[in-house]
Amino acid sequence: MSDETRSTVPRSFWVIAALALAWNLVGVYAYIGQVTMTDEAVMQLPEAQRTFYQTVPAWAVGAFAIAVFGGALGCLLLLLRKSLATPVLVLSLAGVAVQMYHSFAIANAIDVYGPGGLVMPAMIVVIAVFLIWYARHAATKGWIS
Repeated sequence: MSDETRSTVPRSFWVIAALALAWNLVGVYAYIGQVTMTDEAVMQLPEAQRTFYQTVPAWAVGAFAIAVFGGALGCLLLLLRKSLATPVLVLSLAGVAVQMYHSFAIANAIDVYGPGGLVMPAMIVVIAVFLIWYARHAATKGWIS
């Protein structure tokens, strides 16, 4: 990367994109942890959480995968300064929406985790929307192409 390229893209872009990638990699880690959870670990969950976990349909697990892997890929594309980041991040948000639909409209996660269980999902949605906005903003500034 030339010095000219570095000077045209603000340092904040790199910090935001790197932090966003780290955030999404935590999501990938959570996904892998969920899909590889052993039967013994599942049985140690409180009954309501165990039932919730055991009844998640494949389409909701797939939406989780799209959300986290799409988010990680989108953030990597941001770091690579590729405009493809925007549609990938939109796809990630779609995965988030489907996953949240299952959790709150179908499975009633609030009954399982209580009102405090809304904090992390709300953060996930806000960050996913922000990343789409930020990728579009970066494109208009010429930071990605």
